[in-house]
Amino acid sequence: MSGERIMIDPARLASGQWCHRAQKTLGQGDISASYSADRIGMSQPVRKPFEWQGGLWVCVANGYNNGDVTSAEAYRLVHPQMFDGEPMTYAARVVDGDAARADANGFYHGMKVKHAGGEFVLCGPPVTFVPGQSEQLTLF
Repeated sequence: MSGERIMIDPARLASGQWCHRAQKTLGQGDISASYSADRIGMSQPVRKPFEWQGGLWVCVANGYNNGDVTSAEAYRLVHPQMFDGEPMTYAARVVDGDAARADANGFYHGMKVKHAGGEFVLCGPPVTFVPGQSEQLTLF
C-alpha cells in the first residue's frame, strides 16, 4: 500500500462478522464495506463508497493481521468531468500491467467505474487509512 497515511477511528476499518440469519455482515466499518477491487475487475458497480473530507472514496486493498483489518487503501471517486485526463477501463489499464503498477498516482488512477447507475472515475494518488484513536461521542 502506498500514498499518504491517515489515522482514523478503528471502527471504520472493522471487518465485521457474517450473520447467517440476517444474510449480511454486521459491525463492518464503512471503509472496509466499500472494498471493491473484486468488482472493478469484473466491470461491476463498486460497493457503497465512504465519505472522507467532503468526498466519496472507494477501498481497493486491505491489510490484515490475525483477521483484523489494519489498513485500507482507497481512491477518490469523481465525476468524469472532474477528472483531468483520459479515463480508461480496467481491461485497458491492465494491458500494460507494469506501467499501471508504476503509475505515481496508483494502479487505479483514471479507472472508470460504475456507481449508482452512472459512470465515475477513481482518482489517485491513493490514501492509506490506518487505525488511530476511537472517536468520542458527545452526550449533547
